[in-house]
Amino acid sequence: MDAQRAQEILDSPDMRNVTYNGDRVYIEHVDQGTGHCTIHPIENPEQKYMVTVEQLQEQ
Repeated sequence: MDAQRAQEILDSPDMRNVTYNGDRVYIEHVDQGTGHCTIHPIENPEQKYMVTVEQLQEQ
């Protein structure tokens, strides 16, 4: 995934199926300048990760 698509998913009112290491995640923030984003697993909103957008997969 690229930063532009991650931002589109974040801005969309519809929930998209995005995974990180096989787990469904929610994108909280996208930094298009660095290509990083903040995510959390759908089942555990308190657990946050900073990852590169290339590590995310849209299903």
